[in-house]
Amino acid sequence: MALTNSQYEQIMRTYEQHRLDNEHRRRRRYADIEKKIPRIRELDDEISSLSLQQARRLLEGDASALDTLKEKIHALSKKKLALLRENGYPSDYLDLHYTCPDCQDTGYIGDRKCHCFKKAIIDLLYTQSNLQEVLDRENFDTFSMEYYSGSHIDRLTGRSSREAMEIALKSCHEFVDTFGEEFRNLLLYGDTGVGKTFLSHCIAKELLEHSFSVIYFTAAQLFDIFARSTFRREEEAGADCEHIYSCDLLIIDDLGTEMSNSFTNSQLFICLNERILRKKPTLISTNLSLEDLKNIYSERIFSRITSSYTVLRLTGDDIRIQKKLMNRV
Repeated sequence: MALTNSQYEQIMRTYEQHRLDNEHRRRRRYADIEKKIPRIRELDDEISSLSLQQARRLLEGDASALDTLKEKIHALSKKKLALLRENGYPSDYLDLHYTCPDCQDTGYIGDRKCHCFKKAIIDLLYTQSNLQEVLDRENFDTFSMEYYSGSHIDRLTGRSSREAMEIALKSCHEFVDTFGEEFRNLLLYGDTGVGKTFLSHCIAKELLEHSFSVIYFTAAQLFDIFARSTFRREEEAGADCEHIYSCDLLIIDDLGTEMSNSFTNSQLFICLNERILRKKPTLISTNLSLEDLKNIYSERIFSRITSSYTVLRLTGDDIRIQKKLMNRV
């Protein structure tokens, strides 16, 4: 993903702080060594003096003297390292110790982002996704089909809850596998407690691991941000709105649990429509039926969803109740 300027600057400030901290620690180590091994400072002064001479000779074009100066500096450096080792210190004790030696805390190796920069992006996106903790528990690796019965038949579709979840799970994997290549939206709807939010978390986990930006909100949280931006003109809420429109994936969980009115309806249409125009995928989960969606959110919102979203219906018994009955946490 392309980071926003503020996200990029936030990461680069972290690298700058690493460099400052590392330099501060190096100076403290040097101050400690000066007290215990005063000769180290004397050797460093001699090395500095010879380095200045070397620079002058280089500017004067006196190439013959350079080799002699280099040899002297090398000999003094060896004495310095020997003193460190004799006193029980590693030879690199007075060097800068980088948080990431590969890029030396710049974030880049040449013109390529270092592996630590890519990890910093993922960590930042996790934090900003509102999903950081739950994704360790709810992901494709921890998903289980044992809660979906082959005998629980949905009267609307004629499918069992297991068949419905198998179809949904396949669609979710396809959504992840083609993300960034194909523009898709998902609507997960159906019974309470059958795994709609869990599947949302599975998708979020995979995309965040691949450095896509994912923002998760319950419907109530989403409309609260829109209200603060519209009515209170809060600067932070306004910035959040732009992230909502531009993030790689927006997850709206529990649509229908908010206080529905003309404002929420208009804001939902604007949000969904804007993201469709920008080709930014959206995932919606709701306990509402399709008929309820149409009645509550107007014909045009219903039309946007049914024409632009893959609609997946999930049914079955509430998994939370099943776990309690099975004495599971």
